[in-house]
Amino acid sequence: MPDSPHTVSDVMTHTVVAVGRDAPFKEIVELFDQWKVSALPVLEGEGRVIGVVSEADLLHKEEFRDADEQSGELADRIKAGAVTAGELMSAPAVTVHADATLAEAARIMARRHVKRLPVVDGVGLLQGVVSRGDLLKVFLRSDEEIAEEIRSSVLGRLPVTGPLTVAVAEGVVTLAGSLPERGLEPVLARAVRAVEGVVDVRLDLTHR
Repeated sequence: MPDSPHTVSDVMTHTVVAVGRDAPFKEIVELFDQWKVSALPVLEGEGRVIGVVSEADLLHKEEFRDADEQSGELADRIKAGAVTAGELMSAPAVTVHADATLAEAARIMARRHVKRLPVVDGVGLLQGVVSRGDLLKVFLRSDEEIAEEIRSSVLGRLPVTGPLTVAVAEGVVTLAGSLPERGLEPVLARAVRAVEGVVDVRLDLTHR
């Protein structure tokens, strides 16, 4: 993985399993089992993402197997009778662009309650898939990598006149030294926290 990945393109999976609108129910279940995924993009034409079919979409068939015809939400009952990806899928698909930041992708997942996002280009063609696990890859960076980036990319760009020391242990950054004014503390902490792989920031600073 490259140093400090800042965009989805750095961590996404490029080889993606997808289905067409007419893919049958059983084939979708078999793909879930074969590829150990919980959702698949549904494609049309040359690869445009038109929806996503998930395990939750398919489970309605089991949920309503012995239920009364009037029970549950109408949309769920309709999906319970669906037999193809086009009938089962959630549309429009919740997607993300490859140049989106990891923070943006994480916010989309949290707000839309999804575990995986199809990655699309400007016209909606599938480029890859990014998962929650992919976003967490940044925390696999070594402490040494994180410390070096903070020294070169953060401290070198801030108006810090005195020497500051950087120590990183299990992703937790400790900055020690002297700042010309207290008002720089939140600026410094925010800049360090933005470095990929940082778990937390602790300041041990004095002020002249």
